[in-house]
Amino acid sequence: MNDILNRLDQELNARKGMSPDSSYVASLYAKGLDKILKKVGEEAVETIMAAKDGDNEHLVYEITDLWFHTLILLAHKNLTSEDILNELERRFGVSGHTEKAQRPLTD
Repeated sequence: MNDILNRLDQELNARKGMSPDSSYVASLYAKGLDKILKKVGEEAVETIMAAKDGDNEHLVYEITDLWFHTLILLAHKNLTSEDILNELERRFGVSGHTEKAQRPLTD
C-alpha cells in the first residue's frame, strides 16, 4: 500500500512546477489553497452522499476522489502521506478518548 502512496506523493510534488495547462493537479496548485480546500470539501460531501445511498462501489469511487484531493492538499502544504501514516501508527492501540485528551488545546 505504501508504494502507491509514495508514487502519488512523488507525482503530486512533480506537478507543482508544471504549467497549469499541463494537468488538472497543476491547475489546482496554480489556483491556490482555497481552490484545493474547496475540492476537498466537495469530495467530502460527495462521499457522505454516496455512503447514504448505500452503493458501496460508488462509495469507494468517492472516497478515492477524497483521498486524492487530500493528498494534493498535503503536497501543497509540503507534507506527504508518510506524515499521515506516522500519525496513524502513533495512535494505533491508543483509545480515542485518551488520544483526544492528549492533544494540545486549540481555540
